[in-house]
Amino acid sequence: MVTKPNNKIVVQGEPLVEECKVESATNMYPGRLVKKGSSDSQIVVCGATDMPVGWLGYEQAAGPYKPSDVDTAYSANDFAPVLYGGKFVIVGRLASGEVVNKGDLLVPAANGELKKAETLQIASGATSVTSTAANGDIITGHYGDAPIVAKALESVDASGGAQDILVLSLI
Repeated sequence: MVTKPNNKIVVQGEPLVEECKVESATNMYPGRLVKKGSSDSQIVVCGATDMPVGWLGYEQAAGPYKPSDVDTAYSANDFAPVLYGGKFVIVGRLASGEVVNKGDLLVPAANGELKKAETLQIASGATSVTSTAANGDIITGHYGDAPIVAKALESVDASGGAQDILVLSLI
């Protein structure tokens, strides 16, 4: 069984690492999903409808920019590691109100957190769907417009507030 490490977020595997500048410090905690900022070299926290570029790292951070612990946010203009490439286990954050079971697929939620991917429903009706132009793309690895970013490696009940969760990164 994989267990959560103390003051680390990468549990197993070797993610690719890119150092980027934190554009805004809002919710920039290690283990959160991040997206491209104003330029390719800047990052901000990922929202529920955004396309993430990776996870905000911690133990890979350069000394002067590394927060004191995994529960401390990066500051604006810090240089922070962005982890990506998939096939590594990381401590992410499950959004408040979510309940997931081991094996559930996860998509971005607000504030760089995660939520359970729901089954894609296509409404029935009299109109035949003849093309993606008629109904939009149904893309493997996506739930609606949100990419599937992780797989839960443990069952977590965050109905009372956001909780840490061990996940297998798929991005």
